[in-house]
Amino acid sequence: MIEELDTSTLNFNQDSLFLLNISLAIIMFGVALDLKGSDFRYIFQNPKSFGLGILSQFFMLPLLTLVFISFIQPPPSVALGMFLVAACPGGNVSNFMTHLAKGNTALSVSLTAFSTAFSIFLTPFNFALWAGFYEPTATMLKEISLSYFEVFQTVALILGLPLMVGMYINGRYPNWAQKATKILKPLSILIFAGFVVIAFIGNYNLFLKFIGLIFLWVLGHNFIALFSGYSLSKIGKLSLADTKTLTIETGIQNSGLALVLIFTYFDGLGGMAIIAAWWGIWHIISGMGIATIWKNFYKPLIHSFSQE
Repeated sequence: MIEELDTSTLNFNQDSLFLLNISLAIIMFGVALDLKGSDFRYIFQNPKSFGLGILSQFFMLPLLTLVFISFIQPPPSVALGMFLVAACPGGNVSNFMTHLAKGNTALSVSLTAFSTAFSIFLTPFNFALWAGFYEPTATMLKEISLSYFEVFQTVALILGLPLMVGMYINGRYPNWAQKATKILKPLSILIFAGFVVIAFIGNYNLFLKFIGLIFLWVLGHNFIALFSGYSLSKIGKLSLADTKTLTIETGIQNSGLALVLIFTYFDGLGGMAIIAAWWGIWHIISGMGIATIWKNFYKPLIHSFSQE
């Protein structure tokens, strides 16, 4: 039954895919309207925390993903989905969650901005590199004959262009940008959430058939992502605020971008698409849960233990 994931496909027509692309571009544009040059300058002022954040996002997470996949040995299409999610930049909602957790919001914004800008190059590169280390996914990629230059173009169009335009408008028309982002952010996220719901409804039987396994795989993979950020922060002896930030930044992935790439270049391949779609739901649940715990319980617990 598990092998059926490799041959199954999710139903998602071209019109829906086009609207999904537009919604992701709008989300990125809304985020860019909040970005300033100072957000990038923060990188040079705090190189240690930033460097560990990038290391966690673009090296530690893909490495641990390879180890996890080698251990559980899922179907090749599922493994491809995990490698692709791990290669994507951090999700834009991570900034809100970091703020909620009382983390370092400036660091979070800087990491999101940098990872998004450089994902144009790093997402195709990391996906090809790490998927190539695992024989079943390497074989599947050869059979698909994926053009990484086309992937680069898609990521640049969906993330890079809106990022540059949004930052330019924020620099020239800051008042308009501040008003527009309050409307665009919630609107675009609602539209994207709607697409995920539609995808679930349109493929209900397929999700129902495999959700037990998919849930456990995504649960484990997301835990690894969160652990990556947390463990590197502890090794680097970062502050509590920076530890929260790196944990959340690495645990929240742009699964929307993964879905676009899957439906564009892999024809909605079942294992990949279900992994990415469930990631899009689960990482919000886990991220909000961790942020809430850090905000409401973590410090009081430490304080109470220190009094004993």
